[in-house]
Amino acid sequence: MKGNIKIGKLVIEEKGPFFLIGGPCVIEAENITLQVANFLKETSEELGIPIIFKSSYDKANRTSLDSFRGPGMERGLEILHHVKEKTGLPVLSDVHAVEQVEKAAMVLDVLQIPAFLCRQTDLLVEAGRSGLVVNIKKGQFLSPWEMKTAIEKVTSTGNKKVLLTERGTSFGYNNLVVDIRAIAIMKEFGFPVVFDATHSVQLPGGAGTRSGGQREFVSHLSRAAVAAGANGVFMEMHPNPDSALCDGPNSVPLQEVRPILSLLKKIHGLVRAST
Repeated sequence: MKGNIKIGKLVIEEKGPFFLIGGPCVIEAENITLQVANFLKETSEELGIPIIFKSSYDKANRTSLDSFRGPGMERGLEILHHVKEKTGLPVLSDVHAVEQVEKAAMVLDVLQIPAFLCRQTDLLVEAGRSGLVVNIKKGQFLSPWEMKTAIEKVTSTGNKKVLLTERGTSFGYNNLVVDIRAIAIMKEFGFPVVFDATHSVQLPGGAGTRSGGQREFVSHLSRAAVAAGANGVFMEMHPNPDSALCDGPNSVPLQEVRPILSLLKKIHGLVRAST
């Protein structure tokens, strides 16, 4: 890995700690957002796992025009600012357009490039210019080798603070599979690799006007990814996934999060000790 990346108190490096990027898929309401954020703060303290809180203020790529998108940028960033103030956790959210970057960078600690936009040159360059950490999610339509050019678009600005996130690959219609080789391949580029444990079990558009999911496989795939060398895991969660307004079928119930993370931390420690 090329040096280290600092996000708040977290330092990401090859021999560094296992970490989580976690939270609800979309900001539904401030009370639910803070409930999950407080849960993650307590989880971080209990398990000794650094956590970056994530949630989207605008899901601009929902399957249906009628799907819930979130509170919008202004209100969403206000809520994420409250999360930072009340929990001390660093925060991450998606940016979908060049004009969003400057305002989002005033609140966020990490800018995330959605998988569908990971080849958008102007967006990647503008995110790089912010000077913040940029998490690029690998498109479901890309090979892991092609992510090198996405990295170069960010680093062309002089910003070397890049994370890469594996989130599965399209496999026929309405299905994704995970090629675990992608973890090792992308790590060869010299930047930290994160495994998106919940979008990888998504069934895109599999429920007609919305996506389905198979959350029962989250633990299995995340264990495999960490054993393969992933530096951290991305995981969406919700107090009641079956009533979530976005990606409920692939979100993890809060009561299942800590047992999964505890096991992943142990696996990560074994991998780190053996390399």
